[in-house]
Amino acid sequence: MNIPRKIEKLFQAVEVMEGDGATVRRTIGSPKLRNFTPFIVFDHATVGSEAGFPEHPHRGQETISYCLSGSIDHEDFTGRRGTLTAGDLQFMTAGRGIMHAEMPRGSPDGRPAVGIQVWVDLPEALKYVEPRYRYMNVAQVPKVEVDQGRVTVAVISGQSHGKESKQDLTYTPIWYLDITIRPGGRVKQIVPIGWNTFAYVLEGTTTFHSAAARKEAKRYHNVIFDSQGTHIEASVPEDGEVSRFLLLSGEPLKQRIVHHGPFVCTSEEEVYQAISDFRNGKNGFERAISWRSSITNPISN
Repeated sequence: MNIPRKIEKLFQAVEVMEGDGATVRRTIGSPKLRNFTPFIVFDHATVGSEAGFPEHPHRGQETISYCLSGSIDHEDFTGRRGTLTAGDLQFMTAGRGIMHAEMPRGSPDGRPAVGIQVWVDLPEALKYVEPRYRYMNVAQVPKVEVDQGRVTVAVISGQSHGKESKQDLTYTPIWYLDITIRPGGRVKQIVPIGWNTFAYVLEGTTTFHSAAARKEAKRYHNVIFDSQGTHIEASVPEDGEVSRFLLLSGEPLKQRIVHHGPFVCTSEEEVYQAISDFRNGKNGFERAISWRSSITNPISN
């Protein structure tokens, strides 16, 4: 059957301060929506040159960092380090434990760096895997144009209109699409049946359609779709402005979510253990006690 998904919930991001002076618009992981399995956190961060995310740990999740403008330096206690520029992505599996820092550089014209970070839950059986990374620069992200060029889809993860992303980016299966609709454009995007799906509007206003109704979602609003249906439909009227939204869909995990700060576990006992391991440098955090990041100043290439 060919059924567009209905909107279950529509709400504006909550602005919070994170890290060292970073402004974050948070939707998932906020009081409005604690989690939406497998998604734990969805942050839209704007970070000036004097702000950032100094050394901090993670366990039990995967993070996806998407640089929208400016550039972002990254370094962790395994010795990995690098820089994301506009359109680049990093997929990081924290697994049993990682400690890292993320310090945006901003832009040459002085504008702050802007990026998206998504936290994806790991299946319980993979909570303690070794940390790993997958990187994609902007040239590696397939793009497809539909509706006579009025719609562009960047296929970060998943599929769209015959284009497919790189494989094995995350342990937990997800789709991640960056969709731009120009005035008069309309797109029908399939999503995997039964997966939890949401859209976050980065620019403009997007009209989402279902069989019985349509709703407008403005900039910085998150759209949570009903679990039933084969696709989402979105458009911009002829007299509208360009709209850009991120569409994410993920396979639900049938497990408890116990989220405490940087740790995502399945029980309170595991959270206590994660805190103890980090403080005592054990079970994946052996290098955490003495490690200090070098990227409070930009990495020199």
